[in-house]
Amino acid sequence: MHDPRRRGPTRTEAASPYEGERIAKVLARAGVCSRRDAERLIAEGRVTVDGEVLTSPALNVTARNLIEVGGRPIEPAEETRVWRFNKPPGTITAARDPQGRPTVFDALPEDMPRVVAVGRLDFNTEGLLLLTNDGELARFLELPRNGLTRRYRVRVNGDIDLRRMASLSNGVTISGVRYGPVKIEVERSEGQNHWLSVTIQEGKNREVRNIMTHLGLKVSRLVRVEYGPFSLGRLPRGAVEEVPQRVLHRSLKEFFSKKGRG
Repeated sequence: MHDPRRRGPTRTEAASPYEGERIAKVLARAGVCSRRDAERLIAEGRVTVDGEVLTSPALNVTARNLIEVGGRPIEPAEETRVWRFNKPPGTITAARDPQGRPTVFDALPEDMPRVVAVGRLDFNTEGLLLLTNDGELARFLELPRNGLTRRYRVRVNGDIDLRRMASLSNGVTISGVRYGPVKIEVERSEGQNHWLSVTIQEGKNREVRNIMTHLGLKVSRLVRVEYGPFSLGRLPRGAVEEVPQRVLHRSLKEFFSKKGRG
């Protein structure tokens, strides 16, 4: 029986991000839910593909398939978008906080679409936080093995030991936690107060703060200024600005090319 909602793929559909992807990933990209929740919906029998109830998430689908959740066709995946947000200190990178502290999402404009943060910044850390409507891109940018550097400007107090700082270029183990290569440069100093430029690749929990403590330095301000190919620039504190599509595509293309993935 002909289903009027089904049709052959248009030229746009043929290039869809759905092409040959697992059903859970497709549902996540369409903004229906997370991958984990997609598996739950499938287990509950709420997902159908071409009119048949899906019983396993181990299925690849394309733009030619009619995918429905709860009897309603899913919306096409949105174009991948990325925003730069200058996170103020005193905000938590979470959708909600049991302690009632302000979150980064509380500060976003009401007309912002549903977005996820790329990684996290500590409560008192400020600066560049990337937001995206593409959970898959967020996951890719977060994974340490993909080699996106994070650069911070750090204001510290204490005695500077340049030789000890240089030794961190090979990585360091602190309290049983292994951190990868760390590059530290002194930008300027006034007595025992210093501004440092710190570049890391992993972004582990409180990594920069733990490294500074290891060096005997007390952090008074921590600002992330770069994340991979994206930079904070002169974006005002608390402001959010979308990365233009041409800049986004160029930045990611250049990154992939440098990593031999282009």
